[in-house]
This record gives sequence, C-alpha cells and structure tokens, in this order.
Amino acid sequence: MVRYIIKRVLYMIPTLFGLSLIAFMIIQLPPGDYVTSMIASMQDSGANVDPRQVERLREIYGFNDPIWVQYFKWISGILLRGDFGYSFEWNRPVAELIWERMGSTLAISIASLLFVWAVALPIGIYSAVRRHTIGDYVFTLIGFIGLAVPNFILALTLMYFSYRYFGQSVGGLFSPEYVDAPWSWGKFVDLLGHLWIPIIVIGTSGTAALIRVLRANLSDELHKPYVITAKAKGLPGYKVVLKYPVRIALNPFVSAIGWILPELISGVTITAIVLNLPTAGPLLLRSLISQDMYLAGSFILLMGVLTLIGMLVSDLLLALLDPRIRFT
Repeated sequence: MVRYIIKRVLYMIPTLFGLSLIAFMIIQLPPGDYVTSMIASMQDSGANVDPRQVERLREIYGFNDPIWVQYFKWISGILLRGDFGYSFEWNRPVAELIWERMGSTLAISIASLLFVWAVALPIGIYSAVRRHTIGDYVFTLIGFIGLAVPNFILALTLMYFSYRYFGQSVGGLFSPEYVDAPWSWGKFVDLLGHLWIPIIVIGTSGTAALIRVLRANLSDELHKPYVITAKAKGLPGYKVVLKYPVRIALNPFVSAIGWILPELISGVTITAIVLNLPTAGPLLLRSLISQDMYLAGSFILLMGVLTLIGMLVSDLLLALLDPRIRFT
C-alpha cells in the first residue's frame, strides 16, 4: 500500500505542473487585464484616465512582461516561498484572502457532506430493500423535489421561515452582535443556529442524487447469487443486507470524494451569495469578473490540487472497501 501511495503521489507532480499552466492560461485568455477593468470602472464613474498613469500601473503590476515571465514569477513564489501573489483589487496577499475564507468554507462543506451521508445512506438502503412500497414512493418524491428545486430558491424560502417564525437574523453565519466578537460558547451556539440553513440547502440536491444511486446499486446487488445463498443458509436479514451488498453499493459514496473536495470552493457560489456566506466561492467569482489574475489563478490551482487529493483518497478508500480492487 505504501508503494502504491508513493507512486500515486509521484504521478501527481507532473499533473500539478500541467494544472498550474492551465490555471494561469485560463486567467490570461479573456481580453485585457486588471488595469483594463479598473480603467473601464473609472470611465463609467466619469473619472479622467491619464495614459501615462495607465502605463505606470501596467509596469508596476508586471503586465508588460511576457506571459512566461509572469508565470515563472507566480509559480516560483508558490514553490519557494508559499507566496501566491498579490491581489490587485483587495490590495492584500492572495494567501491571506484564501486562508481566511477556507475555515468557513470547510466548516460548511464538511457539515453538509456529513448531512448528505447521514440522510442518504439509511434512506437509500430502505428504498432498495422496500421497493415499491409507500415509504419508497414518498422518499422518491422527496428526492425528485430535492433535485428539481434550485438551491437559491430553497435558501430564500428557509431564510423567510427562519426570520418569520424563529426571529433569527438571516444571512451570514453569525448574528450582528457576534460578527466581530471573540469566540465564546454563545458565539458557537449562534453559529449552530445559522449553520443549519446552508447545510440543508447545500446538502439537499446531493442527498437526493445519492439516494437514487444507492437505491439502484443496492437493488441490483440484492438479486446476486451470493445474497440468495446467504438467505438460504438462514442468516438474519439485516446481516445479509449490511455485510456485503451495502458494502459494495457504497462505492459511489466513496468515489464522490474526488469531486466533492473542489466543490468546497466553487460548487455553491450562488447559494453562498444568496445567504451572504463568507466562503471562497463569491471571492473566486469576484476575482474572475475583475480579472484579478493571481487571486483567480490561485483558486483554480487550488481546485485542481483538491481534485487530485480527492481522487487519491477516493482510490485508497475504494481499495479498502471493495475486496475486488487491488493496489496496482
């Protein structure tokens, strides 16, 4: 297993190099740059733009350098100093902007992931074992509603009910009196009181999808010869279902880790904007609009790194979970 992990990590090195090139090229593809966006904003507000000042800004920000020079400065800063560059719009180091958003992003996304698994797993097993019953039809209907309703609509609905019937401040993760307050038990309880809305909103569509996948996979496994043989030997029903069929049907849950990790950043951007959440998604969207190249490029690179890490973790867990898979 150790050899397998080492080999996979070594394979990740050239992939990361390619990801960094692609991330930087994506930011360079749109016409213009941050100075162009800033000039357009100044002109829209009626301000006069001095061409000499524009040229000076391009020189300061290094936009006059060849693209390969800009890329080398950026990637060498990351590898040698952990410096992701400087955000032109925020006038702050990119690393500070990223890491201050990652705490809330990870908290919300991991809580949503646990919610998805806690809800989808028992419902999926029940729907597979009790196919074509009233309970199965009810859960199927709920699943279709979860897939059909846009997240931002659900977010607005829950915000209304939260404010209307519970008197809770809507938007953000804290009430106004706790936003800048130091951590305390009261602030933690207030966080839990606000956290349930984004958890339900973000987890609803994922829950509905995994229920359908688990139901289909487990329904197929329950009719395999090894299950029929186990039943014929008189094993209890719950052991027959949980020991092997469920274990194999869990593969989609584990393999989903590969795409869930990058979703921590970009997958719930609209929901985060509606709920006014201090997560990474809105910051990434803003950096792309303003062509803040180092901030946007760092986010895209980070999503690629998370994808590779997620795939590695997913492959390792699949190999441990499914005896048919061997480390190669």
